[in-house]
Amino acid sequence: MTRKEIPAQIGGFVLAGGGSTRFGQDKALVQIRDETLLVRLWSVLREATDSVAIIGSREKYARLGVECVPDRWPGEGPLGGIVTALLAAENEGHRGEWQLIVGCDMPFLTGEWLEYLVERAQASNAEVVAPKSAHGLEPLCACWRASAAKKLQRAFEGGVRKVTEGMKHLTMEVLDETHWKRFDSAGRLFWNMNTPGDYEQAKRMVEAERA
Repeated sequence: MTRKEIPAQIGGFVLAGGGSTRFGQDKALVQIRDETLLVRLWSVLREATDSVAIIGSREKYARLGVECVPDRWPGEGPLGGIVTALLAAENEGHRGEWQLIVGCDMPFLTGEWLEYLVERAQASNAEVVAPKSAHGLEPLCACWRASAAKKLQRAFEGGVRKVTEGMKHLTMEVLDETHWKRFDSAGRLFWNMNTPGDYEQAKRMVEAERA
């Protein structure tokens, strides 16, 4: 499936509202492949969606030339950012029934995989479609129905903070490695950066690819 063949409107969001506490600096703004990680992810999502917005501070990221939607619950974790994205999509309407939402620290996501994920979501009756790797569910690389916003918001306002716990309040379709393995020959599709050491490792991986 190519982007032009996407049969219905799909919105995309990158979550960039976290504090990057363990990382020591804003991970969204570090350089990967001669561009900021945030811009790289924005570009990859554009291969699979009709529009992409950033959940995060306009003051920090608008200068990058991207649309920003402020997190309604800053400092409360990624689930609040996901609810913010779904509410924005639901309220604006034009973003589409499905929303592809990813974290800002996954430098090796590919457009090919995200296109496949979107295709699976559009054929699904679930409210969230997410891959499952050897590490468990990958909730920060998933497709969510905009109509699930209120249900997920109720769970969040009831005290739920883990994304995987929030998912339990929705109908879910899980994509195991039989779905994503062919997009992950290097074994790093869902690899994420949490520490400065992870960032250095990511840069070494990129250089090795170029060699």
